[in-house]
Amino acid sequence: FELSVSSDNIEALVELLLANGVATPAGLGARDSLRLEAGLSLYGHDLDDTTSPIEAGLNWVIPKKRREEGGFIGDDVILDHLKNGISRIRVGFTMSGPSAREGAKIFTADGSEEVGVVTSGTISPILKKAVGMGYLKFGHHTDGTELQVDVRGKLRPLTVGKPPFVPTNYKIKPKKKKTLKKKKSA
Repeated sequence: FELSVSSDNIEALVELLLANGVATPAGLGARDSLRLEAGLSLYGHDLDDTTSPIEAGLNWVIPKKRREEGGFIGDDVILDHLKNGISRIRVGFTMSGPSAREGAKIFTADGSEEVGVVTSGTISPILKKAVGMGYLKFGHHTDGTELQVDVRGKLRPLTVGKPPFVPTNYKIKPKKKKTLKKKKSA
């Protein structure tokens, strides 16, 4: 969960949650491993003002009518991407050994051509291996594609995979259907 609380009340809220044992403090490292295991992007890393929702694989956030008709800020870029395709696409990946970090270059399996860049990466405590996200040239993004990534000057293998890497274990309760009752006549 994320909570938005005024700065005047945050300390009291944290003390209350910790005192009742319903929460445990966690830092940015924990947040990063959880979001990467779940395949969630982070603005400023996996998304920024140069990334379109189409490149990021977030087409679903744009209503169908808007994807067809436009009529919003940035529609020229998005409609062009939908019509003519994209040159890069956000992907997830897994790898063994140390994790690839933001900015690491991704290469073809034989290491001969740079085909992308890592935007986020960390070790997954659940999977016991590295997970991450990055952008690849379109055509190198198929699940199961084997590539190489530069980790501290050494090329290491990575496998493109579709997130989430860890299945969700929560359930969304179905909304109760509202039924209309016929107004009783007097």
